This record gives sequence, C-alpha cells and structure tokens, in this order.
Amino acid sequence: MRIWQSVVSGVLLSLAAIGALHGQSDGSTKQLAHDIFKQLIEINTTDSVGSTTLAAEAMAKRLRDAGFPASDVQVLGPNERKGNLVARLRGTGAHRPILLIGHLDVVEARREDWSVDPFQFTEKDGYFYGRGTQDMKDSDAIMVTTLIRMKQEGYLPDRDTILALTADEEGGKSNGVDWLVRNHRDLIDAEFVLNPDGGGVYTRNDKPVMMSLDASEKLYSDFELEVKNPGGHSSLPVPDNAIYHLTDGLSRLEQYRFPFELTEVTRAFFEQMAAIETGQTSADMKAIVSNPPDPAAVKRLSSSPLYNATFRTTCVATRLDAGHANNALPQRARAIVNCRILPGHSREEVRKELLCILADPEVTVDFVSNKGEILANAPADQGIPPTPLRRDVMFPLEQVTQQMWPGVRIIPTMATGASDGVYTNGAGMPTYGISGVSLDFDDVRAHGRDERVGIESYYKGVDFYYRFLKAVTSQP
Repeated sequence: MRIWQSVVSGVLLSLAAIGALHGQSDGSTKQLAHDIFKQLIEINTTDSVGSTTLAAEAMAKRLRDAGFPASDVQVLGPNERKGNLVARLRGTGAHRPILLIGHLDVVEARREDWSVDPFQFTEKDGYFYGRGTQDMKDSDAIMVTTLIRMKQEGYLPDRDTILALTADEEGGKSNGVDWLVRNHRDLIDAEFVLNPDGGGVYTRNDKPVMMSLDASEKLYSDFELEVKNPGGHSSLPVPDNAIYHLTDGLSRLEQYRFPFELTEVTRAFFEQMAAIETGQTSADMKAIVSNPPDPAAVKRLSSSPLYNATFRTTCVATRLDAGHANNALPQRARAIVNCRILPGHSREEVRKELLCILADPEVTVDFVSNKGEILANAPADQGIPPTPLRRDVMFPLEQVTQQMWPGVRIIPTMATGASDGVYTNGAGMPTYGISGVSLDFDDVRAHGRDERVGIESYYKGVDFYYRFLKAVTSQP
C-alpha cells in the first residue's frame, strides 16, 4: 500500500472540524436533485440522434435561474449538436480553481431491448431506471444540484469551482473535454480535477464494502478486423469464406488471456481487498501479490470479470458486419474489437499482439481513432501514469467517508474502463475519480439493459458531493 500509506500515514480524523457539513439534504434539495436527474435522462444525448447541446442548455438555464451570472455560464462546442457546458462558482481565490467534469452523452439504447423506455425516467422497486442513470447523468445531476445549493446559500469557496459537462465521452468525433483543453484551456484550467465518472461506494448485499478512488485507468482502443474476398454465388460455397476466416480468428481471441500484471495501484487494490474479502478469495488476493504470484490463485480470480480486468489487458469483439446479400458469398467481413489496455503498454503493441492471436494472414487489424479514422498503425503512447494522491483531496475524502459510511476503507483503484480523465491528466491537471453513489458489485448495468441506480443511493450521493466539495474548498 505504498501509494496509499504515503498519503494517509499519521492523519487523524477530526470530524468536529467539518461539523457544519453534517446536515442532510432537505426536501427542497431532494426535489431539485430529482427534477434535474429526470430532465437529463429524458433528453436523448446519444451520438446517433441525440444532442448534448440540449442537455447543456437545460443545465445552463438552471444555473442562471439560481443566480449564476450569464458571464459565468457558457455553452460552447464544435457544432450545434455537441455543445459543452462550462460554469464557474466564484471563490475567494485563496487557491487555484478546482474542475469538476462529467459527460452528458450516453451509449445507444433500443426500446425493444429494455423492460422500460430507456429515455423515460422510471421509478420502481426502489430504483431510478433510464439510460445514463449509472453512467453518468446521476453524477451530472448531483454536480449541478451541488453548485445550485452552494450558490443559493451564499457559500464562498476558497477557490473557484468550475463545472464542465461535456460531449462524446462514450464515442463520437467531438470529445468535449479534449476540445475544451485544446481550444478553451483558460475556461477550465485548474489545480486538479474531480471526475465522478469513476470511483464510488461498492456494496455487497446492501452492505458498504469500500469507497473506491480511481487514481489510474486503462487505455481505450478500438481495432477493426477485416477480411476481403472475391465472393461469388452462394450455391457454390468455397472454404475460403470471409466470415469463417473472421469468426475463427475471433474464437481464438475469445480463448486468449493477456498476461497477468500488477501496477502500483492494482497491487495496492488487491492488498486492501484481501483484508475485506474472506475465505478463498482473500487467500487468493494475498497469493497474487506475493513474489512470485501463485498461478492457481490468478486462475481462480480470473473467473471474476472485475478482477480479471484489473490485472489484464482485455480485448473483446463488440460489433460484426459481413456480406451484402442472402444469396451471395461475402466479399467482406468486419468486426470491431474493443480493448482496454493496462498502463505501460501501447495501442500499437496490442495491435501487433492481436495479429499474432488471430494467426491468419487474411485478417487485417487496423486502429480506429476517436474521429473514426481507420489507420494501419496505432499510436505508440502508453497511457497516463497513476495520479499522485494529494492530501487536500484525500483528507477531506477520508473525513466525509467516515461520516457517511463509518469504517469503510478508501481504496485507490485503476478504472477497468476509461474516462475523460485521460485528457485532463494529459493536460497536467491531476484527476481523481470520486463518486458518492453506491453500486452493488453484482448490479453494475452501465452500457447495459435496464440501467438503474438505487433511489436512496442517489440521494446519499447528493449529500456526499455537497459535503465533500465543501470540505475540499474550505481547508486551512
């Protein structure tokens, strides 16, 4: 736990120091948080037909109506559908600004796949349902609610607090954080960044297990696999079928496991989790952080998708496209393989490894850029190193976590996915994935069918971010 102990060693909690932050949300705050959440869910922000501009304008209006000067609330972007909101709560200027980021866009969702309408805010069985309830319109709504609450009570933070709600984190060609960093750095320049697209309280059987803090993340990459063939009449099948070449290669990929590897952050994660888990799982976690790691323990933990993704690069087929007619042999077969790459490895390194795994010269592997460009070679960068854990972030996080979830450990983690933190970290602004919304280990539905978040979990997340942001912006 070197990365963690270096920060919290010797720190004694002083809950009385933030006693003023103990108050829970009143009825009006809950109603505000509910209404903002509902409004965001019911604005379609998918890349195909939606608009983040509509969502950004809606939130901008709420902030202006709450008393934010028009000069401190802007909606701007590269085109009319990909607008980004940038708002600023003015502080004393005692410290450099803090930046809060959250993406407004959501992944596609088909009504026929869901038991409810994904773009209607549905309340049932103790949950809020809708596309974006976990990823991440819940946190967007929480951040807007928090700034409105602070503005209305006349709170003066010790630094400016900037909010950026942005486009195209989930795909598309107009990533909002990237665009703002490159075109309007002055609007979002900050000492550090909080990104509630990562981290949060994880529960098991409704019992809090840990507060995770994303201090590292994998490197996102898409690759296009393609097989070309002359084709022909389907009544004269030949063994050299483009689809068979592609699917045989994908079957080999399905069976392949990238090498086991621990980083400083993931080693700390398993060391901490070993003290929380019990039985064989705890023993296995201790065994994989030993030197050398126990192969049998690695194999057993690999059966957990979360743990497997924590200590391996993962690549999985997500899309298929082949053929041009029912009665013709395919002239082309394509697949998209999505990879989440461990820090320290490049996209080009993984592209070459995919070629070896597929083991078929008929299958080409090209890199797909964020702008949709198909490139023969991938970038050679190896992602962002772990973010240093600052005391002015960690101490308030420890205080508020112990108030709200007494005894729960804060565990630095590596996001097995990816986030817009790659852009802010890359721009020299240390970024921390921190959320107060709790999710059960076995009920993570982001990007999936019937996405939902617990109603009480959401409202507790509202309380958490208010307390945490006040603690961060009122330090000596």
